[in-house]
Amino acid sequence: MSQSLKIEQRIGMRLSQQQLRFVKLLELNAPELDEAVERELEDNPALGVEEETHEDDTNRYPLFFARGNDEDRPAFTPADESESLYDHLYAQLSEKRLDPKIELAARYIIASLDSNGYIHRSLSLLVNDMFFNEGIELSEEEAYKALDTVRSLDPPGIGAFDLKECLELQLMALPADETRDDALKIIRDAYESFKMKHKHRIISQLRLPKERVESALSLILSLNPKPGSALGSDPADEANIIIPDFIVNNEDGEITITLNNKIPELRIEQSFEQAMEGLERTAKGRLKKGSEFIVSRYNDARDFIRILTQRQQTMMTVMSAIVKIQKEYFLTEDVYKLQPMMIKNVAELTGLDFSVISRATTNKFVATPWGIFPLRFFFSDTIGDSAEEGIVATNRKIEAEISAMVEQEDKRHPLSDQDIMEEMTRRGYDVSRRTIAKYRDRQGIPVARLRKQL
Repeated sequence: MSQSLKIEQRIGMRLSQQQLRFVKLLELNAPELDEAVERELEDNPALGVEEETHEDDTNRYPLFFARGNDEDRPAFTPADESESLYDHLYAQLSEKRLDPKIELAARYIIASLDSNGYIHRSLSLLVNDMFFNEGIELSEEEAYKALDTVRSLDPPGIGAFDLKECLELQLMALPADETRDDALKIIRDAYESFKMKHKHRIISQLRLPKERVESALSLILSLNPKPGSALGSDPADEANIIIPDFIVNNEDGEITITLNNKIPELRIEQSFEQAMEGLERTAKGRLKKGSEFIVSRYNDARDFIRILTQRQQTMMTVMSAIVKIQKEYFLTEDVYKLQPMMIKNVAELTGLDFSVISRATTNKFVATPWGIFPLRFFFSDTIGDSAEEGIVATNRKIEAEISAMVEQEDKRHPLSDQDIMEEMTRRGYDVSRRTIAKYRDRQGIPVARLRKQL
């Protein structure tokens, strides 16, 4: 065996600590950025807030900081202060005279409901859970008694394992008459035909007159498939509240852009400024022992203010470029005015790197007078050419065309993806059936079978 030394030259790139902090701040959305600034203010004693803000200073960063309290932010999703489904059910349960074991089991079942009022575990598994988690041992009869107790509560349909059972429970709660009984027969004996919206099969299966079937179907369609949703809100939904990063307004043809932050004007605390000026040095010019903390905190605060300003400037630069490219859309609210736009188009206008633009637009939202949109909504590629000379079709235009067709279709005979594709071809759009299906799904439009009205 022999040993040798070898020298190689390699070219590489490493991000500095400041660059890493900038990248992390750039990836944050509006509420996350607010939290990051609050944490930095708590962790770094050298970082402070301007206590007095004069009128002349409020626009120091007019496009970078939208200052103010929570009331200044648009209330896009107000907090839900109504009674929750669980409180509503527990209150009813407490009014019943039940065996203590049955009441405990009923409370456990209520706690297992989702926000729509459904149970997603079998009763046997719930019984096992009650035994291992709460020490409640139930017989099969007691378990069903507890379940029936929950199902007797308002609103009707609570405690079902699936949609079929939910509809059946709601029908059972209605006064008995011919229409109610026919509706029960449809749910119990012709549910598959009902799901497929095959009215003729229901008529032949149950051997009922067409008029009675139509009345029964109208009754079924009037029921609530999510009985629990009428009370309170789902905590998971509250976590999905969207706070936009930008606010764009059209003021008499002039488009204004504002960053939707609560970030105050930051500064370095005066005590640290004075301490830095008075630091004593040794004969060799080095700082005396014990000064490292002051220097470190001072430098961190200074760097954070600089990086935060750079982040806000970058965000505004990217948003301004998007507005410039899509100006006609922001002036008219017409989705057909959206221009093909990719990251490279924004890069050409801003001079920023592709990765910077990608981070600045991912998970970011903009509020307009007509709604809130993700920034990625404005990015679209060219899809063929339309029949009109000089007009380029984007995927947003294709989606708008599909949506318009579905809205205008005969609901008794809805358009299939093939029908939509053929109509799009007649209008001059070169799109495949698979593309139609993809864009239809993206808009949450069901397939033709599920759009059919009975």
